[in-house]
Amino acid sequence: MPAPIIMTHGAFCGGWVFENFRKPFEAAGHTVLAPDLRGHGPNDGSEAVVGVSMTDYARDIAELCAAQTQPAILMGHSLGGLVAALAARKTRLRAVVLLAPSAPWGVASSSMEEAVTAFGLHMLGPFWAQGVAPDRSLMRHYSLDRMSKEDQEAAVARLRPESGRALWEALNWWLDPFMTTSVGVGPLDAPCLVMAGQRDVVHPPSTVRQTATRLGGTYREMPGMSHWLPGEPGWEDVAAAALEWLAEQQAPA
Repeated sequence: MPAPIIMTHGAFCGGWVFENFRKPFEAAGHTVLAPDLRGHGPNDGSEAVVGVSMTDYARDIAELCAAQTQPAILMGHSLGGLVAALAARKTRLRAVVLLAPSAPWGVASSSMEEAVTAFGLHMLGPFWAQGVAPDRSLMRHYSLDRMSKEDQEAAVARLRPESGRALWEALNWWLDPFMTTSVGVGPLDAPCLVMAGQRDVVHPPSTVRQTATRLGGTYREMPGMSHWLPGEPGWEDVAAAALEWLAEQQAPA
């Protein structure tokens, strides 16, 4: 029986990110779960994410994986990719697939946009103690830039507040003495595929490649694609590449 797949969304989002992306995997026989991270439900207010740590997200996802009847395949996009990498150290998995993941502790940014995002948060004051509202303009220009106007607006209408603490831990890791987003030393125990969009400026290929190296993963770059790998034009190719790689992991040596 094909392994269950757990898909983990990124900052300001919800499981809705994978509404289309999950379909090819379900057609291949996988049971797909796409939960909302803690505090990201459609009825949650900004107070629901106040004080929530990346550790909390990772623990929740690891527990969901462990509750499956067989080792799961864990996928994550953007911040959810980092959550998935952290969760992969806490539970047994069949495989890990990371789509444009946020970098773990110790992997430096390699684009001006990454640096501006990290430092720009400080303009909000003590953002780490808040639920941070989504910047819809930034989402349109950098994350959803290859989407149609109609699809952009549908996505930004569903954005949720994000934990300022989690953002601080992920984007300002060099200020975190607890190394919250460290993925440890050595490759993950499960096979790992790390994918980047060639045109992504949120988590550009040079940064994602470093993350793949840190995790001992296989790196793959998707030509012409940007950050919204699970939903922008060409997402079908991303899903197909992931399914092909997963099949290779299950093939006899």
